[in-house]
Amino acid sequence: MAEQSIGKLTTHILDTARGCPAAKVKLQLYRIDGETDGENRSCLSTQITNADGRTDSPLLAADTMAVGIYELQFWIGDYFAPLYPELPQPSFLDRVPIRFGIADAAAHYHVPLLVSPWSYSTYRGS
Repeated sequence: MAEQSIGKLTTHILDTARGCPAAKVKLQLYRIDGETDGENRSCLSTQITNADGRTDSPLLAADTMAVGIYELQFWIGDYFAPLYPELPQPSFLDRVPIRFGIADAAAHYHVPLLVSPWSYSTYRGS
């Protein structure tokens, strides 16, 4: 019997400067309503990453997954400040936003963040 896909949204953060998961990073998930200019958005979740750089539960699960535009904001400036007190202030990266679309509410969307105090990248993971 084929396994049925259950839609969910997950994330994790990797600290590429130190080569480890980024623990205790605050993040928020927003749904962008109407126009994609960000003027109408709703905060769906606020979470903190665990020791593995992941949230303890999916950001969206089967009952809350919906087609639409979303944005994740990661509080990266707060994460790096105590690790690198010599960094100039204001820090180069503060809140890192990633705006993305969910086209299939039955699919697993994984949005990782690879980050250092000076750069970041993302991709659709599995």
